[in-house]
Amino acid sequence: MRYFLLFLLLPAALLIYIRVSPMSVERWHVDPATAPRPDRPNAYLMRDGDGDSPALILPTSPAEVAIALDQLLATAPRVTRLAGSAADGHVTYVQRSRIMGFPDAISIRLSPEGDGTRIEIFSRSRFGYSDAGVNAARVTRWINRLEAALGS
Repeated sequence: MRYFLLFLLLPAALLIYIRVSPMSVERWHVDPATAPRPDRPNAYLMRDGDGDSPALILPTSPAEVAIALDQLLATAPRVTRLAGSAADGHVTYVQRSRIMGFPDAISIRLSPEGDGTRIEIFSRSRFGYSDAGVNAARVTRWINRLEAALGS
């Protein structure tokens, strides 16, 4: 009976830890332009060079992009700001999965590019080896919504 209870309690404790685990600003608030690529396939990096896709250039000022990004993510499900601010050009958000509460960190860099804005994003999972494409789908979804909000 004791082993049966242990068998039930350990997974439950692990699930609770995953759901409430804190995200360290020092570890997760990184610059997508310079962050090293992870060695596991549980991330998506949008930047020129070694990214999974190139950085996005929008014909809108960084201030306007920052406002639209803040408005977009204020209504996104299970998203909280970890550090930084879009207005300052570097922000990191945490989004947790619906059922299990797995946290993913999404760092975004907004920088001037001519009359527009360069957007670089690094979305990665805290737990697990693979993300089954969740981070790539999130970045694509957020970018599509951002472009729609800006009328790009």
